Amino acid sequence: MKLFINMLIEWQGSTELQIERILWIDSSGTDVATIDIISPKALPVFRKYKEIEAAIVAGELQVLEVDPYAALLRAEDDIPEKHRQRRDAAWEVIASLVEDSTGQIFYSRGRGALLIAHEEKTGWTKKTIYKFLRRYWQGGQTKNALLPLFDNCGGKGKERQSSDLKRGRPSRLTQVKAIPTGVNIDADVREKFKRGIQLFYETDEKRTLQDAYQKTLEKFFHRGYDRLSDGTLVPFLPPVEELPSFGQFRYWYEKERNATQALSAREGKRRYNLSYREVLGDSTQMAFGPGSVYQIDATIGDIYLVSSFDRTRIIGRPVIYVVIDVFSRMIVGISVTLEGPSWVGAMQALENAASDKVPFCYEYGIEIAEEDWACYHLPEMILADRGEFEGYNADNLVNALNIRVSNTPPYRADWKAIVERNFRLSNDKFIHWAPGAVYQPRQRGDTDYRLDAVLDLHQFRKLMILSVLDHNKDHRMDWYRMDEFMIRDHVDPYPIDLWNWGIRNRVGHLRVVNPEILRLNLLPGEKASVTYRGIRCFQGLLYSCDLALREQWFVRARERGFWKINIAYEPRKLDEIYLRLDGGRRLERCQLIDADKTFRGKDWYETTDHLEIRQQEKERAKSRKQQSKAAFNAQMEQIIAEATEQTSKELESTGQQSKRSRIKGIRQNRKEEREMEREAQAWRLGRAEPTGESAKVVPLIVPTDEPERTDPEEVLDKPVEALESKIADGSTATDTYARSQLIDIFDKLRDEEVDDE
Repeated sequence: MKLFINMLIEWQGSTELQIERILWIDSSGTDVATIDIISPKALPVFRKYKEIEAAIVAGELQVLEVDPYAALLRAEDDIPEKHRQRRDAAWEVIASLVEDSTGQIFYSRGRGALLIAHEEKTGWTKKTIYKFLRRYWQGGQTKNALLPLFDNCGGKGKERQSSDLKRGRPSRLTQVKAIPTGVNIDADVREKFKRGIQLFYETDEKRTLQDAYQKTLEKFFHRGYDRLSDGTLVPFLPPVEELPSFGQFRYWYEKERNATQALSAREGKRRYNLSYREVLGDSTQMAFGPGSVYQIDATIGDIYLVSSFDRTRIIGRPVIYVVIDVFSRMIVGISVTLEGPSWVGAMQALENAASDKVPFCYEYGIEIAEEDWACYHLPEMILADRGEFEGYNADNLVNALNIRVSNTPPYRADWKAIVERNFRLSNDKFIHWAPGAVYQPRQRGDTDYRLDAVLDLHQFRKLMILSVLDHNKDHRMDWYRMDEFMIRDHVDPYPIDLWNWGIRNRVGHLRVVNPEILRLNLLPGEKASVTYRGIRCFQGLLYSCDLALREQWFVRARERGFWKINIAYEPRKLDEIYLRLDGGRRLERCQLIDADKTFRGKDWYETTDHLEIRQQEKERAKSRKQQSKAAFNAQMEQIIAEATEQTSKELESTGQQSKRSRIKGIRQNRKEEREMEREAQAWRLGRAEPTGESAKVVPLIVPTDEPERTDPEEVLDKPVEALESKIADGSTATDTYARSQLIDIFDKLRDEEVDDE
């Protein structure tokens, strides 16, 4: 193995660390001068070239690749001026000795005489010259090896041991009175400092460090308590010269401070993660190409709008949804609605992201070419927050459309900072400059900015579209980290250029889907029940469809009982619901039945609100129903009791009657009772009704045109068996009425059957 100047070799056979540096090799390649770089008194020694080679081959020597003095190789601008002056002064002393190509300075014989002569020449002592030479040789034989090693001075990083003598700069009181003040900080005082910091500073109360110091003195350094006249205990503190100073308290806090723990304790874990944690990553790394990841989020627009039907009416602030591609920062979809942040707004934004933008822009009077906004795709993954994209609605994206959905943790808007930042760009670009914009909380006497509103929803959407087009085409992102392939292709850092480059070079992430199927799987879902009355959902609304009628769902439900199915619905209008068939690839429309026509044209919010109120009223009606039933039961029991008492008295007054005798006279008794009822209830037209006597309604019997009539008395005199036979074979169907003012014959026949029982 070849040997070179400044090569480091380590002897492996020694128990102590022994590292030498090769300083010089004679021209014949026989002798090698080395020096121990660790020993403070080391001087050059000579070894044979071949011995070193043999030791390396035998494994007795190891060649080192890392030089412990490499830190001395610094740029001139990084070296303080005073350090350079000291280095240059030392170099002037030894320059003539080390630049001698004969290597006389490495030989021990004659080195002493050489240094004595040099001492007389330079005026520097022999000891100092040896020190400069040793530092030069051990440090790698460079000029910077002579830099002063002030870093090795003092006890940096080492704690001072406590003693009776007060350390540190004397205070002004000590300088005036020559009396030592203050205390040295030992382990016990540091522990009290630590506990005081935890109790009074690193808390959500956010005390100042000065307040925490005062509270720490009162808690841990008092000598007892004084009692005030009202009984309050006041900590009794020692004199100030016997207490640690605030400077000492601050010094040890900063020395032992854990920044993560302190900020988390004072600001809270959530705020720490959002505003103080380290940021070492880049969101672009999540996406390999266009469509790898879309970020979606909503915000309430900082502007008030007016109604398009009556521009004098202020309708509040819109809700803005934005879908943005992580790879290119291209805004691929938007939604501006008056719905609160909900699945309705989110599904509109996703539907817009997967739709052709040319007709969308034309609807608002903006003509564009397809290449101006060529975004009509679904992504591989959607990154959202915990809200709209949790639950059954988002499951359809995963199961039917094969889109992965990832939700950020609570209060971690920084995990989708790209779309969050876009909201601020929109505000700065045009929202804050439009009439009706929200600037800051209004002060008393200021003009109400809500009264400045002039834009309606259609006009604001048009402004949003223009803002998106401007962002996609002209928003230059000089901070965007391009890879070597983009740099090679000279891609400009504009969203549309990055998108188009990714479409050509990073394909395989975007997908296209039929608009009907997309909307079906974006609609929110619900569980419905198939009953014999219809498909029941939303707490009672009933629907029907051709598929259910063809397959006789409702007949089967009446025969076997109801079953559950999954349906989709449009929250803005409940006239129809949709059945997802074939895994969401086909739909079946179901219409609201006529019985529930009251809810046609109503949205989901109105309907569920009404049904919920009706359910609450039903719950409240339980008390009324129970009270009414209690009153009925009480009246019934009273009437039955009165009837029982009256009947018992009559039985007692008439003497003992056999059961047979009482039953035998039922027919005659009924006839007599009926005659009295007829007499009492008969209508007497043209005559004044007796006052105080209630009248009963008697049905008016209309005579029939049937030729054959039967005397009711004749019928009643026939045996029961004969009557039953006539009813069974229908022979009495034509003589059902007697005279125009007689009661229906069938009622009498029924009475006869009751009598026989």
